[in-house]
Amino acid sequence: MARVAGTDLPKTKRLDVALRYIYGIGPALSDKVVKEAEIDPAKRVKDLSEAEVNKLTNIINKNFKVEGDLRREIQQNIRRLMDIASYRGYRHRRNLPVRGQRTKTNARTRRGKRKTVGASKAAAAAAPKA
Repeated sequence: MARVAGTDLPKTKRLDVALRYIYGIGPALSDKVVKEAEIDPAKRVKDLSEAEVNKLTNIINKNFKVEGDLRREIQQNIRRLMDIASYRGYRHRRNLPVRGQRTKTNARTRRGKRKTVGASKAAAAAAPKA
């Protein structure tokens, strides 16, 4: 099993697809890494030699920020926005969409389950008092 940048790559996948399982590596970066390592992108992960795995690991660790370091940097950027009280930081703090989407309708994924307002009075008035 090939372990690159702290991630186990799926054995049966092609190398160019398997590298995308690493957080921070997408299609373009995957192709770039494979080309730099001079490995056939159609080669399966299970067919990689130990030297090829080491070459991939060195290239990724030297040139790119991936996995834990990238996650940490993203979290620090969000925390910085919140600390300086920017509009984007305010939206993050309140768990609302950050990139200008509407919230009157939709945005349920970000805002969570609906909280009905005003229905409790009607329910209380209709209920018989004992």
